[in-house]
Amino acid sequence: MKKVSVTGVGMTKFGKRRESLKSLAVSACRDALIDAGKPKVDAIYAGNFLGGQLAGQEIIGSILSKELGLGPIPTTKTEGACASGGIAFRQAYLMVAAGIYDTVLVVGVEKMTHAPTNLVTQAINSAMDNDSNEGISGLTFPGFFGVVANRYMYEYGAEKEHLARVALKNRKYAMNNPKAQFRKETSLEEIMGARPITAPLGLFDCSPITDGAAAVILTAGDKGVKVLASGQASGPPLMQDIPNLLEVVSIRESARQAYEQASLGPDEMDVVELHDCFAMTEILAIEDLGLFEKGTGWQAIERGLTKHGGSVPVNTSGGLLSRGHPIGATGVSQIIQIVCQLRGSAVNQVDGARIGLAQNLGGTGAYSTVHIFEGSRA
Repeated sequence: MKKVSVTGVGMTKFGKRRESLKSLAVSACRDALIDAGKPKVDAIYAGNFLGGQLAGQEIIGSILSKELGLGPIPTTKTEGACASGGIAFRQAYLMVAAGIYDTVLVVGVEKMTHAPTNLVTQAINSAMDNDSNEGISGLTFPGFFGVVANRYMYEYGAEKEHLARVALKNRKYAMNNPKAQFRKETSLEEIMGARPITAPLGLFDCSPITDGAAAVILTAGDKGVKVLASGQASGPPLMQDIPNLLEVVSIRESARQAYEQASLGPDEMDVVELHDCFAMTEILAIEDLGLFEKGTGWQAIERGLTKHGGSVPVNTSGGLLSRGHPIGATGVSQIIQIVCQLRGSAVNQVDGARIGLAQNLGGTGAYSTVHIFEGSRA
């Protein structure tokens, strides 16, 4: 397989945006193309989940090829709930590595804030198996991860404060990120006293409804931030089918694949962006990625091991909790933060960062992608 590198990145500010889905995507793509030196693009892969349901817009790939003047190149849209962007990146990477294309544009985009919250919730719930008793009962994603958080606290002795510490860490990182949705300073007391969503999760423990787009250019060769590995796995979409609620099988398996491909271990990661759709999910992910032993993630949070100066800084962009979570764009935006870290140009830069990992989750663990990168300065 050919070597593959990220040679260009582009991203809009995340939050409540007036622009259309198309306009957001075009903006991010143009910035990525300029950053890469305006290369000839062979194909487009677009990650999007709710374009048809909320924005009334599909065929985003074809629209982009026309708007960007790229000609009659092949375009593909991928959907994997919140992992749509990570899956788009993986498909593009595999096509370049296989020698099918030399240069591919990958974009993730979502437009959500214009719709009423109840409609957004209903649309997001299409990422569950609704032809089931869980669907009929009205289980939501906050409900699912609230159950997981309660179980985790019961099994391992964690407390609500540890969830709040995840949210506080990510907010502090977001305060330095001009493209983050939430940059207002907060406190542990405010987070713990915030409006409850589903016990024990409060408002700050849940990722927001967000608009935004993110794009990258993938090119054959090693002149850029190198892609060392790409892993993807699936997991049960029903709570009742999950053998252990405190283990996300798809994260563990996609990470195993990536570590094996890269011939690296979790202790060799210098910086990580992972899928903190809820504060509880970050604690599960740092364990299932092998960064910390099972049941000890909350202790790592308490000791500051996922911040600068700790074992491995996690979600230095602010994460989904504060950077924002425009679903189709999330996986690509995580990759952009890692690429910038390895270029030495990131917000909240980690000194000497050489190897980075991005993990993107879909549904309650139905999908997970893990990508590992090496900086061009290595």
